[in-house]
Amino acid sequence: MPTALIVGASRGLGLAIAVQLLGREWNVVGTVRGDAPTALHDRLDDHAGRLEIVLLDMNRPKQIAALRDRLSGRALDLLFVNAGTTTHDPQARVGDVGRDEFIDVITTNAYSPMLVIEALQDLVTPDGLIGAMSSGQGSIGNNQAGTREVYRASKAALNMLMRSFAARPEQQARSTLLMAPGWIRTDLGGEDAPYTIEESAPILTDLLLSKRGVPGLRYLDRFGKDVPW
Repeated sequence: MPTALIVGASRGLGLAIAVQLLGREWNVVGTVRGDAPTALHDRLDDHAGRLEIVLLDMNRPKQIAALRDRLSGRALDLLFVNAGTTTHDPQARVGDVGRDEFIDVITTNAYSPMLVIEALQDLVTPDGLIGAMSSGQGSIGNNQAGTREVYRASKAALNMLMRSFAARPEQQARSTLLMAPGWIRTDLGGEDAPYTIEESAPILTDLLLSKRGVPGLRYLDRFGKDVPW
């Protein structure tokens, strides 16, 4: 039975992908940020022995190290980092965003996901997949309208860091993926988004699983089409 680690599985798309994988007979390790019960905890009874919930705040390197120690000696067929935050005012221009808030967004969306990947990469099987949740708004080539400036910058930074990771000689045979899921009705996406989590989860899970064992890095939308860098 294959095993997936979903980082950020307490709600939204991370939760939905974890539930999809459980329904497809995968073992799932899902991380949550705090001690309070989450919607992921509600699935424990239904998936006894196949769902493991672990505490992880990606912005705390000691917790990443503790997760690495906990998983030592185990094999992961899928490592997917689902992270996303934005500024208090998503439409704020960069000059109107304070330094601390800017750093928080860049750290959560780009730096911390790469720390997780760096720490856990050697646990992923040769035909496994390392993936991270990006966004179409991280595309420099597609940015004609602007807006959401800090969020866009953070996802573009994630894309570049993943591309650098995948370009390392020892990583070039590995399967890596940046996924741009589209505008979805999550806490981050808001109620005006055209896609629901329920309809998106199976599509995005299919996309993740289809790229296992396919060498190289792809930046793909929900339909499996390449997104311009």
